[in-house]
Amino acid sequence: MSMMKKALYLGLGIFSVTRERAEKMVSELVEKGEMTRDEAKQVIDDMVTRGEEEKEGMRKMVQEEVDKLKKELPLVSRGELEALQARIEALEQKIGQE
Repeated sequence: MSMMKKALYLGLGIFSVTRERAEKMVSELVEKGEMTRDEAKQVIDDMVTRGEEEKEGMRKMVQEEVDKLKKELPLVSRGELEALQARIEALEQKIGQE
C-alpha cells in the first residue's frame, strides 16, 4: 500500500468513511495532480469497503460483549417476566376468590 493511501486512510478515519467524504478528499488530490482518476476511484472503493468492514467488525464485537454481559448478569428475559406477571395475576385472582 502506498504512503499516500495510508495517509488517506488515516486522515479519513477508516471506521467512519462515507463515500461522499472519501470522494471529496480524493478529488482534491486529483485536482492537484497527485492522483489519477482511476487511482482515485480505486482508493474510494477501498476506503468505503474497509469502512464497512470495520463497522461490521465493531458491531460484532459490541454484540459479543452484550451477549457476554447477558450471561454474567442475573437478568430475566421479557418472556420470563411476562410469565411471572401472569402467574402473579393468576394467584391474585385465586386468592381473591377464596
